[in-house]
Amino acid sequence: MSDMLIRKADKADIQSIYGLVKELAIFEKEPDALTIGIIEYLEAFQEGLIDSIVAVNGKEIIGIALFYMTFSTWKGKCLYLEDFYIKPEYRREGLGQRLFDALLEEAKVRKATQVKWQVLDWNETGLNFYYKNNAIIEKNWWNGKLYLT
Repeated sequence: MSDMLIRKADKADIQSIYGLVKELAIFEKEPDALTIGIIEYLEAFQEGLIDSIVAVNGKEIIGIALFYMTFSTWKGKCLYLEDFYIKPEYRREGLGQRLFDALLEEAKVRKATQVKWQVLDWNETGLNFYYKNNAIIEKNWWNGKLYLT
């Protein structure tokens, strides 16, 4: 796995990032939940709303950490990890850790005081990965949302 490249994404990577988000939606048993298209991804990336770090094998993007900055009124700058995904055939070889470490480094560069994300309660592999990284998994906050369209 040491020959895998971890780098910041650029505009040319958006199609591959979108494809991996589709794979993630299937993994999370929500294939129909992805309702926006590549155009919205390109616009969000170009506007600086989203950013990503990618794992690359040759010319193929095989993993993503898609994130954006937000603000906690209690803690200050926060990097929010929206999607973290490695193609299944590349898991368990340390690539996820390298990608996660690059994300944490990006958070430090951006002077974030914390990194936040969500993980599904049934995703034991994901939970174990985060626990291994000394993450705090909160179970006392409920998610809220409203769809406007």
